[in-house]
Order: sequence, then structure tokens, then C-alpha cells
Amino acid sequence: MDVEPFGPGSLHWDTAGEYRNLLVAGSALVLQTMHPAVGAAVAEHSTYKSDPWGRLTRTLTSVQTWVYGGAGGPAEGERLRRLHRDISGVDEHGRHYHALNGEAWAWVHLSLFERFIALNRWFGTPFTHEQEERFYAESRQLGAILQVPEREMPGDLAAYWRYFDDMVAGRLEPHPTALEVLAVMRGTPAPPGLPRPLRGLWTPVGAGSGEFNHFVTVGTLPPAVRAKLGLRWTARDERRLRQVGHAVATLTPRLPERLRYMPIAYRARHAARRARRAERLLRPA
Repeated sequence: MDVEPFGPGSLHWDTAGEYRNLLVAGSALVLQTMHPAVGAAVAEHSTYKSDPWGRLTRTLTSVQTWVYGGAGGPAEGERLRRLHRDISGVDEHGRHYHALNGEAWAWVHLSLFERFIALNRWFGTPFTHEQEERFYAESRQLGAILQVPEREMPGDLAAYWRYFDDMVAGRLEPHPTALEVLAVMRGTPAPPGLPRPLRGLWTPVGAGSGEFNHFVTVGTLPPAVRAKLGLRWTARDERRLRQVGHAVATLTPRLPERLRYMPIAYRARHAARRARRAERLLRPA
């Protein structure tokens, strides 16, 4: 498969590796598991409850490889397809599901575009219309890396937003898995590598981080999704989230690159700059 990898100059290269993406990771999983096929597959085959830290690490590594892995991006897309090939079954309503069902596979990917837009609206500088169009074009490129069927990807930005609204209104449901994801957030277990003497201190830390994660997840979900899930959100909650968002948006650009970007992204960006410097040095005068 001949797919152009991402590189310097793309919006994904500049944004996909930032740690602030973790602020919408939970809401992305909620949106994805509201699709009945995805919700059923995750309930039966995912380790998000038994090994949440391991699942998060594997997911972040995979996502970072799509964007910063060069030729390894399409290879990772192919690996994911193989991994999901045998995930199928029948849900509690007797509906057959398969992880590689075109609509479901596309939703897992395409819902991430809306989450990127929400991320910058809440915790950064909102994209202009032109940036949204450019970012969506790149999202279609990413869809090719993940082997999302072309017929399942809206052709342009306007078509995407019609697709997203239609999915929320007519296809997504308050799936038990999505509600379970929200519940699990509140009980964040200790990281597996945490030294034993510190594990006793984790309970209040884990409870606090879990409540914060739940708060941010609920707050950044589209209002129509919150309504479908029966989630309460007040004007006071909105003000608090906007304060958090302003703080993150102010701090993020001031961080050193090593603290702003996850390791795979940081190393790829550093290597790309080094390669450009070497190229300039070797260029004839």
C-alpha cells in the first residue's frame, strides 16, 4: 500500500504528539464505544478494565507510530487490521458484530477528528475554518494509513460534520460499555511500576485524578452526546472547565519540547530537525 507518511509541516506532526491530547483520550473512547459494534467488541475483548495503564500505553504507542513512524505508520495500520481480524461475536441484543465492519472501523478513526477539534477549542487555540479543512484532509490521509474504506470517509469537511451529526443522532447509543468506561475513570488504579512504599499514597491521588479525568471527559463531550448518555453538566461546571482550558492553553506553548511532546513524537521531531541541519550543511554553496 502506497501511502504518504506524515512529516514536518503537517498539522498532525505539530499537534498529535502533545501530552494535552490525553485530556480528550477518555472522551474519544466514550464516543467510540457508543457505536454498538465497537461497544460490544471492547466489552468482550479489551483490557481497559483489567489493565488500563497497559492499554493506554499500547494505544499511545500505536497512535504516535501512525503519525511519527514514517514508513512504520502504514505497517502499524496493517498490524492493527490483523489484530482485529478475528474480533467478532454477538452482543446482548443478538446483534452480530465484527471489529473490521467498515462503518465501525471508520467511526473509531473519524471520531478522532472531532476530538482534535474539541481539544483545540477547549485547551488551545481554536482552529480556523481553513485549518479544519487542512486537518480533515490529513485525517483522510491517516484513514488510508489505517486502511479505512474510502467509501466510509466523507469527502470534505462539510460532509464530515453532516456525517458526525447523523452518527450521534441516529447510530450512537448509550451503550453499557461507554457508561462503564465513564465509571472506570473514577477508580484509576496505581501505575504498575509505582514502588511499593508509594502505593499507599496512591488512593487519594488516584481518586483525585479519576474525578478530574471524569470531569474533563464529560465536559468536552458534545452536548447531544451528554444528553444521550444522561450526563449532568451545569453552567458552573462549564466555567470551571473553561478555567482549566485557559490554564492549559497558556502553559502548553511555554513548555520545553521534551515536556510538551510524548517520547515517540519528541524523538521524531528532534531527528527531523537534525536531518534538515545535516542536509543544509551538505548542500553545495
